[in-house]
Amino acid sequence: MMPADNHSVFTPVTFILTGFPGTEESRVWLASPFCLMYVAVLLGNSLLLFIIATERSLHEPMYLFLSMLAAADLLLSTTIVPKMLALFWFGAGEISFAACLTQMFFVHVSFFAESAILLAMAFDRYVAICNPLRYITLLTKPVVGKIGLAVLTRSFCFAFPVVFLATRMKICGNNLLPHIYCEYMTISRLACDSITFNIWDDVTKAISVIGLDAVLIAVSYVLILRAVFQRRYQGARLKALRTCGSHICVILLYYLPTFVSLCKYQFGQIIPGSTLNLLANVYVLVLPMLNPVIYGMMTKEILKRVIKMFFRCCS
Repeated sequence: MMPADNHSVFTPVTFILTGFPGTEESRVWLASPFCLMYVAVLLGNSLLLFIIATERSLHEPMYLFLSMLAAADLLLSTTIVPKMLALFWFGAGEISFAACLTQMFFVHVSFFAESAILLAMAFDRYVAICNPLRYITLLTKPVVGKIGLAVLTRSFCFAFPVVFLATRMKICGNNLLPHIYCEYMTISRLACDSITFNIWDDVTKAISVIGLDAVLIAVSYVLILRAVFQRRYQGARLKALRTCGSHICVILLYYLPTFVSLCKYQFGQIIPGSTLNLLANVYVLVLPMLNPVIYGMMTKEILKRVIKMFFRCCS
């Protein structure tokens, strides 16, 4: 469907993704590092899932939550990157309205799921360090399974209204999306009617869901650090800090770009659109790529299995 004139009102059959503004001539070169990062995401997270699934000693809450995070990372990247590479390599920016809604839905599911999983991981570390004697009784496998189901249910419940609101929009002017994927607020800005409700809906969810998760995670780690520094033995402190270090790195990498992304419409006149789009890709590709590296390098049990597997393959 070709872009309509500036005064028409229509429900689009297709959208046209235009990618990063101002980078049209270098798209083929941009695609190469994104493709390599996507391959790293697939290999790293699949390896993490394989190790956790095949090693019985890793069937503990911390590693089960880590496997959930790896699955969410794979879903998020796979929802976005193949279409992005098609856009960069072949100029295939056209995406049907149904496919756009599907992509938007799974992006939001992954986004909300990752926040909830990081909260579950923080709670897991809090119980393990602050109440170690109750750890086995509190975080049993059925409880971890229920937490996983709650994460999935919450993510679907918050993602579905976004898609519902998008289906009711009447688009004005054109169907060009200056982005690499179907982002909710980017589509909302094409609507004829006021998007005040859409903006407040987005902000409310950000504060009530992502913001609350971030606060609870921060409280958990404050209590954890207080408990760690009250311990007498330096070895116990270092072990606890090593375990929590990987979690804190991932949490910072997740929430900082998320905050920038949520604020981009307030700072849109100050920060160039291409910069905002690049920042948005931190949690689309960079974070899913770094998660296995961070947990693999800073979690001794996983690192040991990776080295063992590497030597087994080379021998």
